Amino acid sequence: MPPRTDRTTALRVAVLADSDTRWKWGALTARRLTTGASGETAQRVEITGLLLRGRATPTPRQLAEVGDVGVDTDRVREVTAVEFLHTVRDEGYDVVVLALVGGAVQAMLHGLAALRLPARPVVVTGYVGVVYEKLADGLLLRHGADVVLANSRHDAERFRAVYEGVGADASAVTEAALPFLGGAPHRPQEGRDTVVFAAQPSVPASRADRTYLLRRLVEHARLHPDREVLLKLRSKPGEHTTHIEELPYQRLAEKLPGGPPPNFRLVYGHMGEVLDRADLLVTVSSTAALESLHRRIPTAILTDLGVREALGNHHFIGSGLLTSWDHLDGGFRPEPDPEWLAGQGVAADGTYATAYDNARARVDALLAAARLPDLAPYYTPATAPGYLPGILARHHLAPDGRPLPGADRPRETGGVRGAVRDAVREAARGAYRQGVQRVAPVIRRMGEL
Repeated sequence: MPPRTDRTTALRVAVLADSDTRWKWGALTARRLTTGASGETAQRVEITGLLLRGRATPTPRQLAEVGDVGVDTDRVREVTAVEFLHTVRDEGYDVVVLALVGGAVQAMLHGLAALRLPARPVVVTGYVGVVYEKLADGLLLRHGADVVLANSRHDAERFRAVYEGVGADASAVTEAALPFLGGAPHRPQEGRDTVVFAAQPSVPASRADRTYLLRRLVEHARLHPDREVLLKLRSKPGEHTTHIEELPYQRLAEKLPGGPPPNFRLVYGHMGEVLDRADLLVTVSSTAALESLHRRIPTAILTDLGVREALGNHHFIGSGLLTSWDHLDGGFRPEPDPEWLAGQGVAADGTYATAYDNARARVDALLAAARLPDLAPYYTPATAPGYLPGILARHHLAPDGRPLPGADRPRETGGVRGAVRDAVREAARGAYRQGVQRVAPVIRRMGEL
């Protein structure tokens, strides 16, 4: 492997993601970390896209709808955890971005440490959006990476407090911003009045609450027939995203009495393109709210179902954005609190161009190091003997991070047996989705009788 300081060779970056939104975060983060504010770089950068096989592995349609992230999606391939580790061992990447759920990050950190590479890659991880639940659990599962990105000053302070509070090294925490903020600032257009509701797969969770939100959105459309009302959906039924969606809004919309009014539509696609025509963004707690605020689009966080940790809208306390459908129906438009915005990494003031400067400098310094220290996660077989082995086993790794017996056998990629394996895997994935979206809700309803 060429020295990391040799600018005549390409900087090789691998992004491992386990869902559509994490792929978007990971690929764009890789770009932000390897290019300057002007979009230029001192050397050529090669980004390899890898998708960790699992229930939320994105479909080609989902990858396409993420938008342009600077990586050819035709070259993105699906891997198991062990295959990923073998790829890192064989390919000699300079940087690895782990865009994964916390448990998978922890497993990959231990797996990478067990490789004992003479020149290991710089390991970067972080969160895809608003961190409103499992703060300690998620952070400690990410501990051990060289860079743990925080999307705002507020998050950076919280992250350091958690690490220091358990006696763990907090130097990896690096303040940055969400990598997918952008787009033109909002400009009202004569004759256009568009309301976008950003749906979330798992918030709220119950049928009653999701039906309520859908009903109020449709009623808003009926109250304002000259206003375009869009329900922005993350996925189509049967597809999975970062979170499980047991009750897709599409299914609920099919049961609307009398059907929706003509000015109400379901839309998919890239969030940035939907926000291009939005005059009001409404959500319970979606990260889309931060994208909207970055573009100075009027943004509302609903309180109709309460302000609760389970909903995530408690994150917006102090923002000035909390309101209800009753107020929105009457024409109210929230005004964000400037001090709250400044702490959230929204950077609507123009500072977004420099938001990744510190993170980029840290990665560059690590790349220039003669030798990186061994990866040292907080969780070890000694500190978490009742927790860590189970996390590693889910990814076919032993407690020492090495592949379990049989897990590192070469996977068949062709021929009859390979085709049968792929078909069985897709059938199992489909059965899982069917169980999540149709069978599980029925069982729960039966249990409530």
